[in-house]
Amino acid sequence: MKLTDAEWAVMEVLWEGEKFSLKEVTDKLFSIKGWNKNTVHTYLTRMEKKGYVSIEKHAQKPYSANIIRDDCAKEERNDLLSRVYKGSAGDLIAAFLKESKISKDEVDNLRKMLDDMEV
Repeated sequence: MKLTDAEWAVMEVLWEGEKFSLKEVTDKLFSIKGWNKNTVHTYLTRMEKKGYVSIEKHAQKPYSANIIRDDCAKEERNDLLSRVYKGSAGDLIAAFLKESKISKDEVDNLRKMLDDMEV
C-alpha cells in the first residue's frame, strides 16, 4: 500500500482515534489542507475502495482507519531505502546524520541500538 500525500493527510487524522464523523474529519483536514466536506468525502470513499478506510454506513461516527500507521511507515522506509540508497541502511543513516543535528542522548541511543544489534 503506497499512500499519496493526500491519503497520508487523511490517514493521520484517522490514526488519531478510533471512529470519526465526516464533520470531525473535515474540520481537521480543513485546518491542515483547506479541504471542504465534499473533497474529504471523496477521499474517504476512494480510500475505502482501496481498503485503507472502513466506513460503517449507518453509524454516527462511520469512519475509521483500516490500515496500521507502522505498516505504512515501514513500507515508505523500505521504498526510500531501496529506491534512493540501493538497499544500504548505512548510507541512509549516514546521510541523515550528516544533514541533521542530533543530541548527545540521540547519539547514545544510536550507539546502544548498534551494540544491541551486534553490528
